[in-house]
Amino acid sequence: MRVSGKSYRTIWVANDGRSVDIIDQTRLPHRFATVSLRTLQDVAHAIKTMQVRGAPLIGAAAAYGICLAMASDASDETLDCAYGILLATRPTAINLRWALDEMRAHLRNQPREARVAAAWKRAGDIANEDVTLNASIGEHGLTILRDIAASKKGERINVLTHCNAGWLATVDWGTALAPIYKAHDAGLAIHVWVDETRPRNQGMNLTAWELGQHGVPHTVIADNVGGHLMQHDMVDIAIVGTDRTTARGDVCNKIGTYLKALAARDNDVPFYVALPSPTIDWTLNDGIKEIPIEERGGEELSHMSGRLPDGSVVEINIAPDGSAMANYAFDVTPSHLVTGLITERGVCAASAQGLRGLFPERAPKGLGT
Repeated sequence: MRVSGKSYRTIWVANDGRSVDIIDQTRLPHRFATVSLRTLQDVAHAIKTMQVRGAPLIGAAAAYGICLAMASDASDETLDCAYGILLATRPTAINLRWALDEMRAHLRNQPREARVAAAWKRAGDIANEDVTLNASIGEHGLTILRDIAASKKGERINVLTHCNAGWLATVDWGTALAPIYKAHDAGLAIHVWVDETRPRNQGMNLTAWELGQHGVPHTVIADNVGGHLMQHDMVDIAIVGTDRTTARGDVCNKIGTYLKALAARDNDVPFYVALPSPTIDWTLNDGIKEIPIEERGGEELSHMSGRLPDGSVVEINIAPDGSAMANYAFDVTPSHLVTGLITERGVCAASAQGLRGLFPERAPKGLGT
């Protein structure tokens, strides 16, 4: 995607071939900056502090973290240690574990002297595969948006999204925003309602920023406005991403997604979830009971950064002294509230049968009933 007219991915191998560069997402939207990651610890820090975030991007970053660990010592002990360190960085997004499993399985049977090159090759493949998967999600989602455009006879399509599931959350294209970018590039009249997405304001800081960079019309709204817009026929479709989807189609996404799904159901607004297949956790059925929900520090809720008139960026405390803070980062939307899942293989019902139909080789027997 584009930043000031220049094409970027969110993560790439640096020119020296021994480090990895990322866009520091904690600086957006007020400053665009890149950071070089040179060690396993650098990658773990980037994931923990959300310099990189979004389930697919976390997976790709973790894969490159294994590369940097192998560059220092290609032993089995280092491989297992790196796996454990990276797995502990974020508990909810399943792509992290998927990518680490892919890397460890690929390297385990490689001779030690071949592991460094093999690691860089597999991590690069994971990153490239993510781009391909998301581009396909965009094409399948575009079909849905074309149908809405036809029904509206050329009037503007209004899409509601939540948090950031754009190219900043992936290696490129994004998940929920990929159909929007495809529609915009195809000339469809499209407008996006962007939830601010407290407490980290990832809709305001990231989604609005990247939509603006790409020239997509959009409007930022407070998190609680979505239901009002739906009641007044100002939303044609809601599309969100997911950090983990169970075998029966429950979806875990940024906190507040569940409330949007409830409002959409009450107002007959289609509610779609876009995801690449590595985001499916085939080992789980009941998302509410089984998916671990990350609880982050209260300072994300009590503190906010902003730009002053002189251009300086400061952080302020907006909370009263002595108030306790509870910061649950995700919630689970049950499958019955989801109109459909947009994947790289097509659109399916948010159900065990729907997912099995698209990914018969992946779904284990006895799950997703």
